[in-house]
Amino acid sequence: MLNKIAIAVVVVIAGILVYAATRPDSFSVQRTTSIHAPPDKVFAMINDFHRWGEWSPWEKLDPEMKRSFTGPPAGQGTVYEWTGNSKVGAGRMEILKAAPASKVDIKLDFIKPFEGHNVAEFTLTPQGENTEVVWVMHGPAPFVTKLMGVFVSMDSMIGKDFEAGLANMKAAAEKP
Repeated sequence: MLNKIAIAVVVVIAGILVYAATRPDSFSVQRTTSIHAPPDKVFAMINDFHRWGEWSPWEKLDPEMKRSFTGPPAGQGTVYEWTGNSKVGAGRMEILKAAPASKVDIKLDFIKPFEGHNVAEFTLTPQGENTEVVWVMHGPAPFVTKLMGVFVSMDSMIGKDFEAGLANMKAAAEKP
């Protein structure tokens, strides 16, 4: 009887590993909101890492988080590095491209708790008196990410944070 249980456990584990190996080699998470503010006001909040404290959902998770800023004060070449508790980990962001009032592309490197190398993109589109903000993060899905994805999707893990960040951004940008 014990042998049958052990064989069943091995078969289930092997099945999960094989299934994980067949998952996509990349991932993408996207959220969108409409903000009642001009694109240049929203752009300034994204393009300057010093302003991320106004809206980023991760900034308040660790009051003791250590931050460093290098490069220009805003725009292409600006770098933001952080180290914090287990909720925020450690990592580095660098603005790769910044098209005024329309787009910001960011190289996003996570160091802890899991290593990951992704790209975050913010696209701003004027819509009358509003600005549509699309926040996308995409990157490779190594085997560990695929295995985690069997149990919980990247979209459900990160999507909630994007929704919170966009809601914070909306509230901050719409203040008179």
